[in-house]
Amino acid sequence: MNDRIARLRRESFETEPSISIERALLETAFYRENYGKHSLPVLRAMVFKDLCEKKTLWLGDGELIVGERGPRPKCVPTFPELTCHSAEDLRVLNSRPMTRYHVSEEDIAAYEREVIPYWTGRSMRDRVFSQVPDEWRAAYEAGLFTEFMEQRAPGHTALDGTIYSTGMLDFKTRIADRLACLDYLHDPLASYRAEQLRAMDIACDAAIVFAERHADLAWERAKTEADPVRKAELTRIAEVCRRVPAHAPRNFWEALQMYWFVHLGTITELNGWDAMTPGHLDQHLAPFYEQGLADGTLTREKAKELLCCLWIKVNNHPAPPKVGVTAKESGTYNDFTNINLGGLKRDGSDGVSDVSYLILEVVDELRLLQPQTSVHVSQKTPDAFLKAAARVIKSGYGYPSVFNTDAVVMEQIRVGKTVEDAREGGCSGCIETGAFGKEAYILTGYLNVPKVLELALNDGRDQLTDRQIGPRTGDPLAFATFDDLYAAFTRQLEWIVDLKVRVNNYIERMYAAHSPAPFLSTVIHDCIEKGLDYYNGGPRYNTNYIQCCGIGTVTDSLSAIKTHVFDTAAVPMDRLLTSLRANFDGAEALRLKLWNKTPFFGNDDDRADDIMRRVYDSLFTAIDGRPNTKGTAYHLNMLSTTCHVYFGKMLGASANGRLAHLPESDGTSPSHGADRNGPTAVVKSLSKMDQIKSGGTLLNQRFLPDVLKTDQDLDKLCRLIRTYFRLNGHHIQFNVVDTETLRHAQANPDEYRNLLVRVAGYSDYFVDLDLDHQEEIIRRTEQEMA
Repeated sequence: MNDRIARLRRESFETEPSISIERALLETAFYRENYGKHSLPVLRAMVFKDLCEKKTLWLGDGELIVGERGPRPKCVPTFPELTCHSAEDLRVLNSRPMTRYHVSEEDIAAYEREVIPYWTGRSMRDRVFSQVPDEWRAAYEAGLFTEFMEQRAPGHTALDGTIYSTGMLDFKTRIADRLACLDYLHDPLASYRAEQLRAMDIACDAAIVFAERHADLAWERAKTEADPVRKAELTRIAEVCRRVPAHAPRNFWEALQMYWFVHLGTITELNGWDAMTPGHLDQHLAPFYEQGLADGTLTREKAKELLCCLWIKVNNHPAPPKVGVTAKESGTYNDFTNINLGGLKRDGSDGVSDVSYLILEVVDELRLLQPQTSVHVSQKTPDAFLKAAARVIKSGYGYPSVFNTDAVVMEQIRVGKTVEDAREGGCSGCIETGAFGKEAYILTGYLNVPKVLELALNDGRDQLTDRQIGPRTGDPLAFATFDDLYAAFTRQLEWIVDLKVRVNNYIERMYAAHSPAPFLSTVIHDCIEKGLDYYNGGPRYNTNYIQCCGIGTVTDSLSAIKTHVFDTAAVPMDRLLTSLRANFDGAEALRLKLWNKTPFFGNDDDRADDIMRRVYDSLFTAIDGRPNTKGTAYHLNMLSTTCHVYFGKMLGASANGRLAHLPESDGTSPSHGADRNGPTAVVKSLSKMDQIKSGGTLLNQRFLPDVLKTDQDLDKLCRLIRTYFRLNGHHIQFNVVDTETLRHAQANPDEYRNLLVRVAGYSDYFVDLDLDHQEEIIRRTEQEMA
């Protein structure tokens, strides 16, 4: 880390996130003047171009990669067309102790005067909540599920290598060719396609204008710069910005700046808190890197410096602020940019290059909140690369996570993607699988599976509010067998999935109609060819995911009921239900019996693991293949992010001995403290889940630092990963930190500002987490390896 990078990193780390109302003011003024004069796609493109022409630019001292979404680093715009924050929302964001965003009273007053009156009733969030049925609202408020699109744009977006060989002027040529061959005689959608294509053309111009403005700014700075070294850098920045994104990049520096302009375009246009990732960045950059070394225009040190500048740029972009349930389910600044390393190339060869190792060095040295880094391991991945990743993992801050490339490919082929497109894919966001550059994969929200069991145990009534939420599925006291209980569980599950899909399909059409994304559509395959928007079936593949939470908790609860109520008859059902409703008050002996004498998932015990498999198959049956509105389907995803903490707050006591309001299990991880036979038993239990039928699973493990002290210890870690992946595991990630350190950080947060921990599909600064999330991480089992 040279002096430039050390300073830029320090500035990024120390800058307090804030809110800029500039985008909202510009957009509101444009809508007031132009709404109704143009088609929605063209209007959205014109808004984007207006923003690119007028927004405040930032070019910081020493920067080599340029461009900010807001007027300065860590200054986040709002997206009133998605969520129009109230004045009270903004004041809460300015004052809350965690994930605070500074916003001035002057800006709040301007927002209240200019923005709120126009967007009230017009925002997507207002549209959603004004139309959803009462039963959906009741289930949502009870914590049965969440809905991603109630306040943000849909879709986890990842790019392939197209933008490194195709400039915006090339896209404009393709758009013009497609416009010229529209068939107005036989195609009833020809007029719609024309408007969408015109919008894409305008969006390309917008990105070019944005870059040209940066070129002008850098050139003006260069003319007055006294330091000859910085003068030369500013001149080079101007040259780079004249080249990209109008044209394809020719070298390493231009390739990085090309990606960054495209990234900024997508998150400025609409993507108000959702993942945007370059995909396999190491594969995209390797040809430029190798060319630069060969012709002498690049050194390894310069490439590393430029990569560090990109990393700091990503870290300068906190997620737009969340409110309501979304704030409760995910309290983080992380915007989920996930850099995929390694994996396979499109032709099936190994994707690891010198750039892959270089990026691991950048990650290890910078230790920033974001971007996230994930390592993708296939049978062809060199052991040396996995070992290099393990050395970074042992540092203890949760990066990189590790993915099974071979499983990711099989998951995608199962749902109809070509093997080449599947190899080119990977994960964006946390663990979600998609075909990079060719797919809109929409996460629709989380499903609280333990809450579904709670409904089955209460004849459809919510245990916490005593409201009738779900259908009546029978008095549990009348259940003669475990299968009777399980039948009630599956009926509740089918009902809630029906409800969620029905309303989500409505929301999906609202986004297609009211919030097209022409710039994003331009860089995703087949949108130009089809003349359709990213949100309206334009991409080659269109997938909806429902993310299921708490399989460890629901499995262990069902196992406890099967073991103690039905198999041994040691615990009468009425006594169990009374104890659950009382949160085990006066029934501690029963709670300990359930906790200590039940076969639990995560211990390679078929008594529990068979129940897990049954629940998983029920989830798959209820969700997989349901039609979405774009001619494709919904699929299952086993991701919780941090929603398992929120869902736990909405859940009463569980039959596995868990007390009310405590977190439920995360992802596909075992329940906290239930995995008692070590990490090998955990992965063997998980191998009994047919993970290829999912669109991603998440496994958290926590190791004590002493477990990974030696080189031989790292070899054991690599063997554990390889073993799990041979068993078709999708993903695994590690915290390497002891409880004493975490407790000390709680008590002395100022001393631990740099302490990163793995939270879910991402890492976060431990002291920035609220107490519930801190305690959830501490409660994870401290594993050892034999």
